[in-house]
Amino acid sequence: MGHPLFDLTGRRALITGSSQGIGFALAEGLVAAGAQVVLNGRDAGKLADAAGRMPGAEVLAFDATDHEAVRKAVDGYEALGKPIDILVNNAGMQHRGPLEEFPADAFERLLQTNIASVFHVGQAVARHMIARGRGRIINIASVQTALARPGIAPYTATKGAVGNLTKGMATDWAKYGLNCNAIAPGYFDTPLNAALVADPAFTTWLEKRTPAGRWGRVEELQGACIFLASDAASFVNGHILYVDGGITASL
Repeated sequence: MGHPLFDLTGRRALITGSSQGIGFALAEGLVAAGAQVVLNGRDAGKLADAAGRMPGAEVLAFDATDHEAVRKAVDGYEALGKPIDILVNNAGMQHRGPLEEFPADAFERLLQTNIASVFHVGQAVARHMIARGRGRIINIASVQTALARPGIAPYTATKGAVGNLTKGMATDWAKYGLNCNAIAPGYFDTPLNAALVADPAFTTWLEKRTPAGRWGRVEELQGACIFLASDAASFVNGHILYVDGGITASL
């Protein structure tokens, strides 16, 4: 029996971009804490496959970058008498390249996927949470919310924006009973980082640069997510929780 402060029984969580990687792992963690989860993605096939690997999970397919599609999907789901108590804004993408040659269309895709989606889904879900006087919003930021490294300046810009939008959400919505926080992962072995994981030179650099001396495992993000979704974090608001093996703490 777990500590009652961390018990999510009876609560429903929507996780965007949750057909694989960090999003799927966070959904698994929330299920283990007792939550009912709703998986989201754009690819219906991948979403169905993910749900098949998570008994009891529901699916809600929509494009998190499409404001009207988000509103229609969220309002329609809530209208079924299924309140979304916890939102995890996890949808994200990466594009690497030197800033002086970075394609404008790739920059726009990063803005839409990594930051506009947080606004669209956050606003759509928060309107219902505000009416109920309670809710948890957890945005997935990054060590790039605080630090930059070569080749990913536009990604760094979007993750900095996620951190500040999280603070803005808390500032506007805490008075309505919402808790809005962010988790900032370090370097994790995920499909998004597959090229880096496969690069021995990068892995060697990362192991030397990170005090913990290794890549993170996606399951190691679950505890932070459960904490921020639970009553244990009832007075935590506008916080960015770094889960990074110490990389932002050291030179």
